[in-house]
Amino acid sequence: MLKSIKTSVLAAILISTAVVAHAQKKVNEGTITYGMTYELSADQQSLASQLPAETKYKFSGNISKIEMDQGGATVVFLTDGVTKNGLVLVSIPMMQKQYAAKSTKEDGEAMMGKTAVYSDFKATGEKMKIGNYNAEKYTYKDDKGAALELWATTELVLPEGITGTEFKDVKGTPVKFTKTQNGIKATVVLKDVVEDKVGPLSLEAPAGYEAISLADLKAMGGQ
Repeated sequence: MLKSIKTSVLAAILISTAVVAHAQKKVNEGTITYGMTYELSADQQSLASQLPAETKYKFSGNISKIEMDQGGATVVFLTDGVTKNGLVLVSIPMMQKQYAAKSTKEDGEAMMGKTAVYSDFKATGEKMKIGNYNAEKYTYKDDKGAALELWATTELVLPEGITGTEFKDVKGTPVKFTKTQNGIKATVVLKDVVEDKVGPLSLEAPAGYEAISLADLKAMGGQ
């Protein structure tokens, strides 16, 4: 009897451990890293050396943050992944100047091109582990009818603005997918998600920043 109880308790512990190990983890803020490879046409080969093999950014809720050192200036891009609105912050210490320029969805599309519209998402039932996550394969199509595929996991939940509103019909978080932006086709793989305190992030200009238009920022060399 005692042996039976001990065995039952041990089995319960093992089962609960397995459940915890594969439980859904929600990360609302932190740092995310993606690896990227590209399918370039003959006309795009000259861009190969300019395209990053990896991109890393911080996020809090639907807002992501990328910070770049441009020599004598620091540039911060804040973007709401749902509304597609953004804020560009430029700090120039030598000139003691700080500028803030807001951008709209239309501004972003003018600079980067429109994001392709995806549809016809279908789960295939095919499973594979990608990085730290068990994932399922989906097929889908872009707005030109081209067949694409992605892998999604239900073990990780990120804010909608981070996973991408174009993948809202997928039951899970994409960990490997194909995306076309500004005519460039890339395969993107989730490499790492680190949960840490980075927020709150806002699209309102911080105190001390001079508000200017995006056009004025471009005229200053902020392309």
